[in-house]
Amino acid sequence: MSAELNVIGGHLYLERDGMVLLGQRHPDSSYAGGQWHLLAGHVEREPARTCVAREAMEEAKLVVAEEDLVLVHTVHLLDHEDAVPRVGFFFHASRWEGEPRVLEPDKCLRWAWWPVDGLPEPTVPYTRTAIEGIRAGRLYTEIGWERQK
Repeated sequence: MSAELNVIGGHLYLERDGMVLLGQRHPDSSYAGGQWHLLAGHVEREPARTCVAREAMEEAKLVVAEEDLVLVHTVHLLDHEDAVPRVGFFFHASRWEGEPRVLEPDKCLRWAWWPVDGLPEPTVPYTRTAIEGIRAGRLYTEIGWERQK
């Protein structure tokens, strides 16, 4: 088996008073248009926590210190047989500054707080799975790999 690169994503899990912050993706987004998703972005040539703090500022004007980010879940995803595999790191912030604002309207229509046990439809499937994993205390989930066996 030859080595294959995986796309790495950093995700921010913010919860307050039993509510989780999700953004509704623009319907014209190349991925998951119209669906609800955690604040997230591709990890560029940087540590994953740096990515999450950067994306929080760029996408929602939230100030999150890297030292306040704790890894709470990882998803290894294969969307379909021909897809590029993805690894998603999900970080919980114990504190942050600011209220979410839409800064990239071509990517996100709005931010909203949703009950963690009542996520909106449609929520990106791996996002829903990750949130369920976080709530159950699981650190790792594989999705889609059973097709490879």
